[in-house]
Amino acid sequence: MLPAVTGGRLTDRSLKAWLAQSSLAPLANDVDLLTRVANVLRLPLPQEGLAALRMWGQTGERPTVWVAAADPVYLEPRLDHLCLHDLSKPSGASVASAEFRDLIEHLQESLADDKRFGFIRMGACGYLRAESPIATANVPAHVVDRKVPSDYLPGGASASAYRNLVSEIEMSLHEHDVNQRRQAAGQPPVNSLWLWGGGLAPPRETRALPPLYANDPLLLGYWDSANARASLWPGGMSECLSDRGDAGFVAVTPERQDDPAFLEDCLRQLRQALRQKTIDRLTLLFRDGLRADMVRSQRLRFWRRYSPLLD
Repeated sequence: MLPAVTGGRLTDRSLKAWLAQSSLAPLANDVDLLTRVANVLRLPLPQEGLAALRMWGQTGERPTVWVAAADPVYLEPRLDHLCLHDLSKPSGASVASAEFRDLIEHLQESLADDKRFGFIRMGACGYLRAESPIATANVPAHVVDRKVPSDYLPGGASASAYRNLVSEIEMSLHEHDVNQRRQAAGQPPVNSLWLWGGGLAPPRETRALPPLYANDPLLLGYWDSANARASLWPGGMSECLSDRGDAGFVAVTPERQDDPAFLEDCLRQLRQALRQKTIDRLTLLFRDGLRADMVRSQRLRFWRRYSPLLD
């Protein structure tokens, strides 16, 4: 998983020609990172408990209670619908750690007195713990960013508990000091939480997975649940290449590391490894929704020097 590549970010003509020789294709834009990686490796996905897997990746311990992710969002009212903005993603409007801590502590004090549920924060991630399961969305907030949230909400009679709880959360957050300060500074308020991935963590089940190098807690939790080798992002692609296993490796560059020069450096190292037969094939996933599948023989496609997908 590499940074965004389209829109003129890639200036090295040789790298653009190299990618044009691959099998380039756009990806669906409503899929989370774990699903993308699992589709490439043909891995099974749990039917529930993605939030528990993310917590597992953060703590290194399998959660034993029902949890859902509770991520900060701004629901922007528009003419005839709401538009969701993910405030946990790195951007100028993202919620600071101290702000999110104050909001989660406020929700815990104002809504969790009856012990039916509780709110906790781990770093930039929020969680809802509940005694009884409730229906939640299936995808994280970044998948719904700048989209209509109702298209991703749970439906049916079982969703009433979700709607009631979210209404209580929104009323409790409405006049909070954090939101007053954010609005005074021209930033969007945290006027709701996006509840998703609810369930119990899956049991441990050993699977043969390639080594993982990533900071993403959901991926780390999945690898831990499979008793597979996983490490934090080492800082560069060269470390992943030198420490790869016989089954290859999965490398996920940090989302905040979005410098075009960093992207080109990663691509040059991967191109060299492919040409020198250090690796046999590559699957590159870019954060702006492109996939490139590459093998050495594609260098013979010398007539392919350009792909409109890169623009």
